[in-house]
Amino acid sequence: MRYPDYDHRTAFLGDWGTFQKTVFFLLCSSIIPNGFTGLSIVFIGDTPPHHCHIPVGVNISAEWKNVSIPIEANGRASECSRYKLEVLKSYSDRGLVPWVDVNVSAIEQERCEDGWEYDRETYVSTIVTEWDLVCSDDWKAPLTSSIFFCGVLIGSFISGQLSDRYGRKIVLFLTMGVQTVFTLIQVFSPSWIVFCSLFFVVGMGQISNYVAAFVLGTEILSLPVRIIYSTVGVCIFFSIGYMVLPLVAYFIRGWRMLLLALTLPGFLYIPLWWIVPESPRWLLSQGRVDEAEAILRDAAKRNGIKAPEEIFPPSQPRDKAGTMQPHNLCDLVRSSNIRTITILLCLVWMTLSIGYFALSLNTSNLYGNPYLNCFFSAAVEVPAYIISWLMFRYLPRRLCLFFTLFLGGLVLLFIHLLPQHMSYVAISLEMLGKFGVTTAFAIVYAFTAELYPTVLRNTAMGACSMASRIGSISAPYFIYFGGYYRALPYILMGTLSVLSGLLSLLLPESLDMPLPDTISHMQKITGTSL
Repeated sequence: MRYPDYDHRTAFLGDWGTFQKTVFFLLCSSIIPNGFTGLSIVFIGDTPPHHCHIPVGVNISAEWKNVSIPIEANGRASECSRYKLEVLKSYSDRGLVPWVDVNVSAIEQERCEDGWEYDRETYVSTIVTEWDLVCSDDWKAPLTSSIFFCGVLIGSFISGQLSDRYGRKIVLFLTMGVQTVFTLIQVFSPSWIVFCSLFFVVGMGQISNYVAAFVLGTEILSLPVRIIYSTVGVCIFFSIGYMVLPLVAYFIRGWRMLLLALTLPGFLYIPLWWIVPESPRWLLSQGRVDEAEAILRDAAKRNGIKAPEEIFPPSQPRDKAGTMQPHNLCDLVRSSNIRTITILLCLVWMTLSIGYFALSLNTSNLYGNPYLNCFFSAAVEVPAYIISWLMFRYLPRRLCLFFTLFLGGLVLLFIHLLPQHMSYVAISLEMLGKFGVTTAFAIVYAFTAELYPTVLRNTAMGACSMASRIGSISAPYFIYFGGYYRALPYILMGTLSVLSGLLSLLLPESLDMPLPDTISHMQKITGTSL
């Protein structure tokens, strides 16, 4: 059922009554667990300093034990090798003195046959220390994050279509439950493989919850509040969860107890099922007019407003869900106009996802305290979201997206020009780059929701989010390969951001345009057809 004048017909509700405030804050609060669940791997998967374990039973003198770990060219102790213990024991038994009687650097080396000793100053335990994800197995650490984002990829694909077919509300609460329950089970993981399998499912629930809450609020709230909700509301509540993460991790240094502490708040959202309504826009698109009117009348009652006798005209049959042609993922590429929009947005989302998650996951590798670095990385998002709201409210969408992408990319490109001893300057520039990327991410979420119609909005959001996960899956390896060439991640992220900013100028403008309900209402790119 099509009601292109939906905003006009529901204007009697006002913009900021009790109903809108309730929906706004409850949906925003449902985003908080995503902030610490999605980025908890920063702490539970961090790799502390380590070196080969020297068994207590090896009978060598203290002076030979002190030199048993080779010193590498960078002045640090080797993490993956030691001098051969049989040789050291032989020299120790003969009473030889290292560096006086023996050139220690010439002694044959061997792998860490007896495991590793980890620095416990920062962490009591992580999944790296528990399952020895170092040296020949160090590829498993970034793969853990990538598996989570693979789950996010699949969740983006499935949840969008489920939400457009079965409703925003049911998918929102179902995926919140999946995220909470499987994270709780993850606490008891007996192996890395089991942990990753559960992490995959958690990823599916995490993004599905976020997108469903985003779309539900966008469709329920009126235009002025919708802009605040989509650019500031959900984003700031996500960053609140993100800022809570280092605070909790600072006091809980073991990964299992940390994960448990981050999981339990998810059960507090169960009562929201009886408070948060379904999207009236979605109900109308399914021909369920009476249900949509019932929700709007209840909203009017909560706001102390008398609803009109008839909200929507009875010119079309009611309560027949099959009156509308069903839409699916193929509709996003069916015409040249929507296909071009979809391709451009997918490229922008992919680039932003690489930048955002690579910079977020890199905080534990920066100079200084990892908890403070993580907190600063989260805190810089708050002004970024506020700026995104102000820009989105007064400026053309395309220019907002271009400027923030270009700024973030340019700053990241400057980092590789700095000498290594200017650590604090590099961190400041990285945080400024994170500011630009975060602002652009908030803008592209709201911009995407405005460009697509109601009948495809959640599918489109899911598809763009799905495309962005290709970027987030690769993001951990941007950091991983930075160990071989420090500047490579910044060069790649900066270049991609600048190029995506230029491509964003090709998108149609949606400033001051009504939210489209059908494909025919979409804004058009010059030279394409609907």
